[in-house]
Amino acid sequence: MRVRYLKTFQKQVVLLHPGQKQQLKAALLLFQVEPEHPDLYNHPLTGNWAGYYSIAFGGDLRAHYKMVDDVAVFVAAGTHAHLYR
Repeated sequence: MRVRYLKTFQKQVVLLHPGQKQQLKAALLLFQVEPEHPDLYNHPLTGNWAGYYSIAFGGDLRAHYKMVDDVAVFVAAGTHAHLYR
C-alpha cells in the first residue's frame, strides 16, 4: 500500500521517544505490506475522527490516517489520550 505523511504527522513523530519512533517505523512497514495485520489493530474511527482510521504501534500509541484514492495519508501520531482530547 502506498503511504504519504502530512507535515503535522511528521512534526508529531519528532516528539516521540527514540523507542517509540522505532515501533512506529516497524508498524508503518508492516502496514504497507499487510494493512490488516492483527498487530496493527487497524480500525475505523468515529466521532470527531469519523472518516479516519487508526493503527496501533505499541501500548497506548496510535497513528491516524485517511484513505485518499489508493493512498493512506497519515495525519496524526501520539498517545491515545493525546489524540482524543
